[in-house]
Amino acid sequence: MTLPSARDWLFSAKAFAAAMLALYLAFAFDLPRPYWAMTTVYVVMNPLSGATASKALYRALGTLLGATAAVVMVPLLADAPELLCLAVALWAGGLMYGAMLDRTPRSYVFMLAAYTLPLIALPAVTAPETIFDIAVARSEEIILGILCASIVAATVFPVSIGPALASRAKAWLGDAGAWAAEILRGGGAAPATPAARQRLAADIAALDAMIAQFSYDADARDMAGQAKALRGSFLLLPPLLSSLADRLHALTLEAGALPGDLGALTTAIADWIAAGSDPEAADRFAAGIAALEPAPDAPADWHGLVLSSFLARLGEVVALWRDCLMRQQQIAAGRPEPGWRPTSRFRPVLGGGRHHDHLLMLFSAASAAAATLAAGLIWIHSGWVGGANFMAMTTVACCFFGALDRPAPQMRAMAVWTSVALLAAGTYLLAVLPGIEDFAVLVAVLSVFFLPVGALIPRPQIFLPTMMLAVNGAAMMSLQDRFSTDFASFANEGLAVVGGQLFAMLWTLVTKPFGAGIAARRLIHAGWAELAAIAGGTTRRDHGALANRALDRLGQLAPRLAASDDTAVVAGDALAELRIGYNLLDLRRDRAALSDSARRRVDAVLAAVATHFQSRRAGTAMTAPETLRAAIDRALGAVAGQPGTPARDAAHALVGLRRGLFPHAPGPRITPAFPAPLHRAAPLAAE
Repeated sequence: MTLPSARDWLFSAKAFAAAMLALYLAFAFDLPRPYWAMTTVYVVMNPLSGATASKALYRALGTLLGATAAVVMVPLLADAPELLCLAVALWAGGLMYGAMLDRTPRSYVFMLAAYTLPLIALPAVTAPETIFDIAVARSEEIILGILCASIVAATVFPVSIGPALASRAKAWLGDAGAWAAEILRGGGAAPATPAARQRLAADIAALDAMIAQFSYDADARDMAGQAKALRGSFLLLPPLLSSLADRLHALTLEAGALPGDLGALTTAIADWIAAGSDPEAADRFAAGIAALEPAPDAPADWHGLVLSSFLARLGEVVALWRDCLMRQQQIAAGRPEPGWRPTSRFRPVLGGGRHHDHLLMLFSAASAAAATLAAGLIWIHSGWVGGANFMAMTTVACCFFGALDRPAPQMRAMAVWTSVALLAAGTYLLAVLPGIEDFAVLVAVLSVFFLPVGALIPRPQIFLPTMMLAVNGAAMMSLQDRFSTDFASFANEGLAVVGGQLFAMLWTLVTKPFGAGIAARRLIHAGWAELAAIAGGTTRRDHGALANRALDRLGQLAPRLAASDDTAVVAGDALAELRIGYNLLDLRRDRAALSDSARRRVDAVLAAVATHFQSRRAGTAMTAPETLRAAIDRALGAVAGQPGTPARDAAHALVGLRRGLFPHAPGPRITPAFPAPLHRAAPLAAE
């Protein structure tokens, strides 16, 4: 591991300065627990100013919501501790479910409110008349920490999110460009998308949190629209590249090699994409693609259809790549390019639903609620003085990690590093702090621990350990304006905190032992169900909504692929299925404009596709039947060559459907029922 960079040390210094400011003001205002203000700073601070501002807002809202619930519940249920524990458990489980539904930074409101209630309410059970004062004090201390963190982050060497997103986007474009260049040079021309390339969708999901921070960053706010459009364009690239690889595979399968002019053009485009610069070169390549399109009077045979589809996909990739480069460069510069307009005919996917597995989400929320209730019953019936913290920390651990497929390893790490923080805090309390009477000296001795730890927080691979050290270290030192220490009380509280985390770990080992396999299979089956519904006409989707949902599923599936040993899961190709979905939507859109005989052929294909994916869900047939291929070939013969744009689009959609379901089958011999000129493919044809 490399040493912290200058930027890491700057972040650590800012966080420590904000924490000391919050602690000093809490002392000055005579707040009962000043260390809550200091702890809050380390929870809220982020290397990016916009992320700090958004998290501060959401933490304030979550704190006030949780404190209000505590003020309502404790007086009502203090005389019935079991009912209070049940109410706290249901509150935590319900809000955890809400956080899982809203997979944006805004979900922090729900998560924080879920565990703020037990942190405030449970220690006041024995004196319910004090709950209002406690809730107000905790809110004041936390909001003070939030304000200090926000002010320091915004005024002391603020770090805008724009350059950070531009850098992350450039890295993503580098990975996508390497795949595109590999395809166009022939090495990646295959009908199946490698798992490593499917993970590009997971990388898009990682950008969402950064993009959501733009409206909270004063320096980047003007580029929020471009950031969302860039993310929307990124969503379109993986299925387009997958389609490009499939069409190139089909061409080489039929002819063995590309014609000389087309081969030279694809090599030049590959070099341009790999370079990742010069967006204006796209115009030259677009002209080269147009020059290679089949003549209007070319026969509507299989090779002509595939070639037309390949050129259409190539043109769309070139136009979309240019738009992505331009948007990334504008975000990096922090200003829009005057007069610039996107050239791709695809509109960025800016909205649409996400995929939620409500059954697994409800199970995770119910497991967290049950763990909270069980911890509360242990506390009540054992008579443990520190049991309130035991129950509260069980809730905290479950809210943080309970939604993971395998939460136990993270909970174990949380308990381990909390124990290390407990030892550090004990050392300070017993050996260092008793002799300190001056705030400046206190700052100096605390810097020895918090500055090095803070410099490591920006490292993603060690974020959890360093956050546990900083947050729990600040909390367990329990700094007050008048020093006092009670080793028995300190040990009891520390045992309750670590014990609650370990109890949550043991609980999830028992209730969630199945790992990533079940979640991955359910994601794949959800994709098959959606394709069956589209083919059967029982759902209404557009291409943007389908792309958003399908790639959201892929973003959830990609990290689970490596964790699963299920061969059916690992072998899946979600991008190929997304292409199938596009083609089904096109057929549904164009069938009404076809002749009666052609429409009957297309309807037979749609019904057969729906039956096939229903069979996949049932586990009775994973491979598409030959009868489906025969139905597609008959439909191609009925549609190809018919006049009109809908017939042409339907023909290309049937080509894409055949390639998606039977990628290694040789092309059919097509005899058009109505020979007619075949023009350029439609924007979404033959995905």
